[in-house]
Amino acid sequence: MTTEALFRTLDSAAIAKLIRTAKNSVCYAGPGIQLETAQAIVEVAGRVGLEMLTVAVDFDERVIRMGFGDIKAIECLRDANVPVHTTQGLRTAFVIVDDTGFIFTPTALYLEAEPQISTAINALRLSTQQIADALARFSPAAKAIAIARAHTAEEKARISAIPIEVGVRPVNETHFAEVENRLKEAPPVRFDLARQVRVYEAYLQYVDITLTGAAIQRHRLAIPKPIQELGGSSELEGRLRTTFELIEKSGKLSSKSLEDELNEIRKNFTPSLGKTHGRVVLKAAKPHLEAKIEAFKTRLAKHQSLVANELQEKLDESRKQIIYYYTPLVLSKIPDAMLGQQLFAGAVTEADAQKWIDSELNRVFPSAELLIQKMQLDIQFKDVTFETLNRDDFLDSLKLAFPRVDWDKAHQEFTAAGETNAGADR
Repeated sequence: MTTEALFRTLDSAAIAKLIRTAKNSVCYAGPGIQLETAQAIVEVAGRVGLEMLTVAVDFDERVIRMGFGDIKAIECLRDANVPVHTTQGLRTAFVIVDDTGFIFTPTALYLEAEPQISTAINALRLSTQQIADALARFSPAAKAIAIARAHTAEEKARISAIPIEVGVRPVNETHFAEVENRLKEAPPVRFDLARQVRVYEAYLQYVDITLTGAAIQRHRLAIPKPIQELGGSSELEGRLRTTFELIEKSGKLSSKSLEDELNEIRKNFTPSLGKTHGRVVLKAAKPHLEAKIEAFKTRLAKHQSLVANELQEKLDESRKQIIYYYTPLVLSKIPDAMLGQQLFAGAVTEADAQKWIDSELNRVFPSAELLIQKMQLDIQFKDVTFETLNRDDFLDSLKLAFPRVDWDKAHQEFTAAGETNAGADR
């Protein structure tokens, strides 16, 4: 593409190359400025003079974090005494070198790399009058350059009459230090890594689904030792040993059916990538997963209501089973622990035995209120990170979990997104 073309591609290297041709003046304005461009301005400063240089950016940490510019570029210019100005919210960019000027779309390196091919057009050549008008309307310093470049008195007068529309202010020591300190406290991410992460962010998310407070059937109480020493038969063998299952595992208050349903949801929508990766969901399938989760929460609420209404009754029933089971054993062989607490001598009645067993159970048997926690389903979505994506087994794990997705294509995009542009990504 020739230099006279109306449309062209401008990256930091091309802008720097253009600036190095300057004989009279340079004006650069944009959200930010990259180091290579700033270095080119410093190189020509001695040739054209500091008064013929204009640099204006939106000097804000958010702009730098987006990759529109580099604080090292501002530092480079300030060290060379090149005046740097700021105008809030500036997003359009232009560069004017002598009689050549372009308005262009700057690249946010956080989102994409600078254009590398001539077909990636991002700049439009300005006419001679457009150059003069842009300088005149931008700032007092730029307007002074436009007046100095005018060849006739009439043109100087025309430019002088043009009102300044933008306005800028110098980047002073305080402003520079504030932005610099914020970036030191929380350094920007490497833009090439951020772009790589976004490739897979479009496809999937990590997800963690946790059910808490529902599995009351797993609660067991320890049978007090004086009762254990009584021995026993196999009548309650399934539930009664040194510990006792408060609720039958297959009973209606058990959360087993809920847990089975939740595991089915996990299996169908959130396959595991392995112990070191966790579970993921495809973005395309996420709405279906969320619908399933909402339906599950409705079932969970009904189960919680059932448990709240019937749990104490089940606990009382379990307690009676233990008492009735051990009463004959107590009567056949009075435990020393019971004898030591008898206030009156004489035969131990069935009521005495049951009362003693009940008092022993008081120390270990919970109430329904204590057991019932807030049953809750928690679902957490987390975006992928570069550290996870860069593991050797990540791609193979994805292919195994989602065999119908073309992960090779996505991985090619991932690799390409990590390529830096002439060291611009830092």
